[in-house]
Amino acid sequence: MPSIPANYPPDLTSSEGERLVEVVKDWASAHGLSVRPPPTVVSAEADPAGILSTAVPVTLFPSPFPQICFDQGRVVQKAYNELYAAISQDEEFLAQIVKDIGDSDEFIAELWKVHLKVKEEGYAQHLSLGLFRSDYMVHQSTPEADPQIKQVEFNTIASSFGGLSYQTSALHKYLAVNEYTLLEKPITQGQLTLPTNLSTRGLAAGIRQAFLAYGPSVTSHPKCVIFLVQDGERNVFDQRHLEYEVQAPPATIPVFRLPYSQIMQHTRLAEGEGERSGRQLLYSSPQLPKHTFEVAVVYMRSGYGPGDYTDASAWDARYHIERSAAIKCPSVLTQVAGTKKVQQVLATPPDASSSEPPILGRFISSKDDRNTQRIHHTDDTIAALQRTFTNIYPLDSSPSGQKARAIALDEEQCRSYVLKPQREGGGNNIYRSAIPGFLKSIPEAHWGAYILMELITPPPVHNTILRLGRLEQGGVICELGIYGTCLWDQREKQGRGIVMNEQAGYLLRTKGDKSEEGGVAAGFGCMDSCALVGRGHAKNSGERHD
Repeated sequence: MPSIPANYPPDLTSSEGERLVEVVKDWASAHGLSVRPPPTVVSAEADPAGILSTAVPVTLFPSPFPQICFDQGRVVQKAYNELYAAISQDEEFLAQIVKDIGDSDEFIAELWKVHLKVKEEGYAQHLSLGLFRSDYMVHQSTPEADPQIKQVEFNTIASSFGGLSYQTSALHKYLAVNEYTLLEKPITQGQLTLPTNLSTRGLAAGIRQAFLAYGPSVTSHPKCVIFLVQDGERNVFDQRHLEYEVQAPPATIPVFRLPYSQIMQHTRLAEGEGERSGRQLLYSSPQLPKHTFEVAVVYMRSGYGPGDYTDASAWDARYHIERSAAIKCPSVLTQVAGTKKVQQVLATPPDASSSEPPILGRFISSKDDRNTQRIHHTDDTIAALQRTFTNIYPLDSSPSGQKARAIALDEEQCRSYVLKPQREGGGNNIYRSAIPGFLKSIPEAHWGAYILMELITPPPVHNTILRLGRLEQGGVICELGIYGTCLWDQREKQGRGIVMNEQAGYLLRTKGDKSEEGGVAAGFGCMDSCALVGRGHAKNSGERHD
């Protein structure tokens, strides 16, 4: 591995900063590394037609990231894909998860009702597609220890930024060739190890594979893919990059964007209308009224939180999609598998006095266990999964839950923890000293809907962030996401139903080290990419050598 400069990333002079701002802004606009501006920047009145865009917040340099941790995340992703496919197939396990969360989480309860309602009449589609992302932070227990990654969360729905992460990697490679060599403290070409990132291509390949696996149209209509999106989506270009890759030659796959709120207006099921009835989902575009399409794949970039379910009709729409013959990404079962409660149950070791094996053994086993009915892996793979687990506790009435409640309510101990609800997207978590007051503000009966996670403290890193035309320089915290694609048959368990299982690129999100949340779309973080480094530099990357 080339030797990275000791003072990397370098401090910039005022004129160097001005030049890089100009270069990055123009490159971002030219390549779609963009978002719609938030209303705090451009009001709806000033842009009624929604024609404006702005560069996504991004680091000026790829952040140092330990090679050993990067490889650890990539190697284990396919095992994670299979694990969560197996969890989605275990209805008994998921039913217990929903029960443990309790009536305090109405959103999860309503999702489960959708599953039960479809199950009663019978599922029309047994193939499920997962575009997953496993998020990690670097953990180093002592200065002498090798760094490891610890899982922050596993995303089974709307795993975003695949399009923008590819563009960010391309931006940093462009800067490494054309700009970093010109700095007063130059970085020569080839001095940075910038890993290949094909996130857009990898995620699109999963959608295309599902489109093919759906089979030929059984109605008189051509097939299509639907991106189910939110009204007023600002992160539209990230999604568009993925759409364009799905449609790229040699494929000729029609792709349409459908706001979640308009599902019932523009889709219907082929039932008793003279067409072959198999609950095929039919879509008619409001802009192309003469054309009807049979939907092969529904890719959900909405529907992951209560905000998309404003009334009963929204739940009717989710049921309508779930009972259709389209391949869902994700199905309700896969979405429930992605709850924080599942992550907590997987990561919590059994009580020392219990004879029960770790819950992970319910879904995977070593290849030496010839009597098992679970997915087969080597012992090394199982150990690799377990090494990514961090300390997570329930807040229920169990012995582990009581221990966690004592920590969460203690004014000192709570400072090392984060409280998480069963939600996706940024801005939902409660951090450190805010935990006791928050818990006291809600009924104790609702505490079981949360998990308590020990905070991961990564080695310090410095970088410069360009946000809305202004530079922010200082300490940053990086979070690595590894994408995975998996297509499986819900009926074929023990791993026999896996049609596709791939690792699909990466995402690096970075935030200032004083920020708690890290969501880019939520306004907390920024896009970044990895400059891979050896163990020695990772340990000292927060030190300045000016």
